[in-house]
Amino acid sequence: MTQPSAAPCIAVVDDDEALRDSLAWLLDSVGLATRAFADGEAFLAADPESFDAVLLDVRMPGLSGLQVQQRLLERGDIAPVIFMTGHGDVPMAVAALKAGAFDFIEKPFNQQQLIDAVQQALAEYQRQRAVSERIDTLRARYDALRPKERNILVLVAEGLTSREIAERLDVSAKTVEIYRLRGMKALGAGNLAELVRICVALGLVEPLPK
Repeated sequence: MTQPSAAPCIAVVDDDEALRDSLAWLLDSVGLATRAFADGEAFLAADPESFDAVLLDVRMPGLSGLQVQQRLLERGDIAPVIFMTGHGDVPMAVAALKAGAFDFIEKPFNQQQLIDAVQQALAEYQRQRAVSERIDTLRARYDALRPKERNILVLVAEGLTSREIAERLDVSAKTVEIYRLRGMKALGAGNLAELVRICVALGLVEPLPK
């Protein structure tokens, strides 16, 4: 029998105890788990892997919400952050968005508005995790290739022809083709466009200017 998956867990970081309790009740009512923190320091000391999204107050004693966000960025945490802002905090919220926050909502907020924002953030988190896992898989496959196969794939993605690559590496064009096809198969690239996208995602070649 398949075990049910655990409910997504939302970190609620706010110095207002009544608000923390209210948010915990609200999110629990739609099947989401919560873990509350009275300040940024306590939240940052917790395991970041256990949260799927973060509700973060902008103004708190000790570390501000923006400072907490900066620490998360420095640690490489990818859980989306939704800022909760009071009156007059919109400029701070805009700064948070520019630094990568998912959204911000103004207090007092509509319950459905908050639930919708959290659900959207969770969907984005799942998308980011899927992309991250896909890149990790591709990186492992790329690293498992022979050095010459890796070199040839990058040159192909940069736009060189098999003949140009053969001259550069001092091998035959047929050898280039064999290595190219073998490497593309290992990466799951069915055509040149897919190979280029993979190489861009792995940071092997520069993306084309938009």
